[in-house]
Amino acid sequence: MDNARETGLVLDPKFGPDGLLTAVVTDVADGTVLMVGHMNREALNLTLETGETWFFSRSRLKLWKKGESSGNVLSVEEVRIDCDQDAVQVIARPAGPTCHTGTRSCFYRRVKADGTLERL
Repeated sequence: MDNARETGLVLDPKFGPDGLLTAVVTDVADGTVLMVGHMNREALNLTLETGETWFFSRSRLKLWKKGESSGNVLSVEEVRIDCDQDAVQVIARPAGPTCHTGTRSCFYRRVKADGTLERL
C-alpha cells in the first residue's frame, strides 16, 4: 500500500458525494456506542476545535451541536479516523443521556430473530 490517505499521518477526510462522513460516538468510560451521526467539514472542524461534538443533520440540512438544547453535550476525549478516512470515531464523555428519547445510548433495542424488538 502506498496510498498516503490510508497509511500516512495527515488528516485528509474523504467526504462522500453528499459532503458527509459517518461519525460513531462511543463512551470513554466503557466503549458503549452512544450514537451515529454525520459530519460535514465544518462539523468535523468545530468538533476538533471546540472539544464538543458537532454534526450535520441530513433531515434538517443544517449544522447542530449535540446538547445545544438539552444540555447533554458530548465532550470529546479523542477523535479517531478509519483506514480510508471516510468515517470517524468520537470517544466522548456524555453529560447525560445521549438519545433524544432519554436513554443513555441511541442503541437501546435489540432485534430478535423473529424481527421484533426488545428493549435493553
